[in-house]
Amino acid sequence: MAFRKINIEEYDINPFKAVGKQWMLLTGGNMSDLNTMTASWGQLGVLWNKNVLTCYIRPNRHTFGYIEGGEVFTASFFGEEYRSALSFCGSHSGRDCDKVKETGLTPVELGGAPAFEEAELVLVCRKLYSYDLQESGFLTDDGIPGKFFASDPYHRAYISEIVEAYVKE
Repeated sequence: MAFRKINIEEYDINPFKAVGKQWMLLTGGNMSDLNTMTASWGQLGVLWNKNVLTCYIRPNRHTFGYIEGGEVFTASFFGEEYRSALSFCGSHSGRDCDKVKETGLTPVELGGAPAFEEAELVLVCRKLYSYDLQESGFLTDDGIPGKFFASDPYHRAYISEIVEAYVKE
């Protein structure tokens, strides 16, 4: 499979569907040492006059160290035929298995970061800013901390510039 570099501003994407329903793989590291995880929380938009992706990763996730330790990472979006691969990557840790081998996905380097040949859209993201979510930041009393953080740590948010975008040819 080949990819074609595009201007992300000319790509028609519904972020609610792409992130929240279809999910994405966040991948960090390099071609000899990478890890990926499924994410269904995030935003696409504009901040500081830059096109950005904001994603959220818990510090206990294996992928956290890969994203934290690098300057760039990728967000890969797939067709429905890869739902089982994304489900696997979201329910298994790279500490315990080789997700690439288990899912049959094919790593490819785009923009200096690992992505997957089977993706329909790949965003190469350069980290700009990070912050940790915390209970004291919630402004409403609708149970979010208890529902999402009762047994797991709060996420670190990464606001990242979309420096390159690729679509499958």
